[in-house]
Amino acid sequence: MDKIKKPIVIIGKNAKTGGRVNKRLVDMGIATRPVSRNSDIRFDWDRRETWPQALSGASAVYVAYQPDLAIPRAADDIQAFIDVAKLHGIEHLVLLSGRGEEGAEKAERTLINSGLSWNIVRASWFNQNFSEGFMAEGILKGELVLPVGQILEPFIDVDDIAQVAVAALTGHVEKNRLLEVTGPELLTFQSCVDEIAQQLGRDVALKPVPISDYLAILKSQSVPQDYQWLLKELFTVVFDGRNASVTDTVEAVIGRPATTFAQYVKKTIEHGGWR
Repeated sequence: MDKIKKPIVIIGKNAKTGGRVNKRLVDMGIATRPVSRNSDIRFDWDRRETWPQALSGASAVYVAYQPDLAIPRAADDIQAFIDVAKLHGIEHLVLLSGRGEEGAEKAERTLINSGLSWNIVRASWFNQNFSEGFMAEGILKGELVLPVGQILEPFIDVDDIAQVAVAALTGHVEKNRLLEVTGPELLTFQSCVDEIAQQLGRDVALKPVPISDYLAILKSQSVPQDYQWLLKELFTVVFDGRNASVTDTVEAVIGRPATTFAQYVKKTIEHGGWR
């Protein structure tokens, strides 16, 4: 536990996983340093001069790269980040990665071969994208427009990801181990939307559209280019069935089964989601 006497840096304190990881560590009495572009100690992926101060004097770091490790520049950023982390005495790095993403796997290899102590949490599609991400507005409006078919995905709850990441940060998981985490079941986007509609007690429709139409919608909404590229990559490459399998990693690490999608919907509604 000596290593945890120094703060653990949370890169992406406002991200879906970063905030949850930070809260769990704080609740455990562990010192943290959650950073972002707007924190007192700044961290900005686009301004590498902000990295040293964010990492100085810390023991470990949790990295949720923005917007996603799938984008072409991510591996170069991760290599540069690792160099700074090693220079400033970081002892362990936990990296959130994406399942089935070629760019993410390139960034993973960079970390694995870095000589730094590591864990990688490789996650499937987040449940919370339906309630805290870009799909929430469609749910609220009663029509979710997406370029999806009947591909199966093992949607995972972000709270489960956070628990696994905290276990890795606090030495409760073997170091230098890849943790591939999924939900406990394979679902289509349609079945997810149907579950949300059923529990909300109101109509919510999924409207599948061609990818070209979807990208046109993103462009009309002035969505940043990085995100347009990322969503195109996800919906045309990653959702090809490659991720249609589940793992038992969540249960093996935290001692309980992964959260089902129905359980996620129930707790989201209980906490005021989709109002």
